[in-house]
Amino acid sequence: MAELSLNNIVKRYGSFEIIHGADLDVKDGEFVVFVGPSGCGKSTLLRMIAGLEDITGGELKISGRVVNDVEPADRGIAMVFQSYALYPHLTVEENLSFGLRMNGNPKADTERRVRHVAEILQITELMTRRPKQLSGGQRQRVAIGRAIVREPQVFLFDEPLSNLDAELRVQMRVEISRLHKQLGTTMIYVTHDQTEAMTLADKIVVLRAGNIEQIGAPLDLYDDPANQFVAGFVGSPKMNFLRAEVTGVKAGRATVVLTGDKTVRMEVPLSDRSVTSGAEVTLGIRPEHFGEAGQGEADLTVAVDVAEHLGNTSYIYANFGGEQLIIEQPESRNLGKTETLTVSLPAARTFLFDTAGKRLR
Repeated sequence: MAELSLNNIVKRYGSFEIIHGADLDVKDGEFVVFVGPSGCGKSTLLRMIAGLEDITGGELKISGRVVNDVEPADRGIAMVFQSYALYPHLTVEENLSFGLRMNGNPKADTERRVRHVAEILQITELMTRRPKQLSGGQRQRVAIGRAIVREPQVFLFDEPLSNLDAELRVQMRVEISRLHKQLGTTMIYVTHDQTEAMTLADKIVVLRAGNIEQIGAPLDLYDDPANQFVAGFVGSPKMNFLRAEVTGVKAGRATVVLTGDKTVRMEVPLSDRSVTSGAEVTLGIRPEHFGEAGQGEADLTVAVDVAEHLGNTSYIYANFGGEQLIIEQPESRNLGKTETLTVSLPAARTFLFDTAGKRLR
């Protein structure tokens, strides 16, 4: 078991800085997920923890020990990559035991560990097969098993499910979650998949352009995003954003008018007292938070482009003043491409951001 501490971690390639002073504490036994768009630095940060990338600046501690200059093999870490990286000429049993045998681990202990891992991952019947005889999900189990058998202090996962089809991804998410509960080991997981992040994590770290934008529990980030980037990135389908203008500010509330239709006017709570009348803002609302017409502070009528029916839920893809919206409806509706839909905006469910993405409420 282990806890990790990242203090002002920096990564540069020459004069180009990739990670700009990352600070993060990971508790013993915690499941932490790094999310962010491509190129944000999440895999680079993971590889620095693993020791596969040098740390340019800052301090990395594992269980209180500074490991900046410690070799990867001596950090007590095991990593599962996007590619399975199995030896094609070896059986499953030989793949699982390879690292232990190369390190001179006693034969009896190696056999014990391999049997234990095979039971945990339910791959006992696959032990004599070679990788080409396994499905994608089975190969991923073996790759994870090869990490478990080392009995590391920390598991690192770098987008391990990206090569699997949708059904297998769901299955493996359940397996990894079950595995974490069973082992109780500290895990750090990199993904771009919102569902993986929301369902697996104890704590999510949202990165953008080498900076940590927000850290928190999944539902805390979903309900209380720090800025417009986090609000738009966390959640699937993503939050809707509507251009608006502040026309008045009084007693901690702002009156805003939607740019797409200036007849749509509403009052919203305001926590930033520096906002003044005439300011351009963005109003955010999640797809499931639209209300029925007449039940919010303002109604808006949208032109329906596509209705996606998913049983007891429908997603309405619509246009409002040139802006694209996704509206979740609790039941299927027979809406054609030329029809309109009127919904309400409940002020308590909306967010307000300035032009730089700073949250105003």
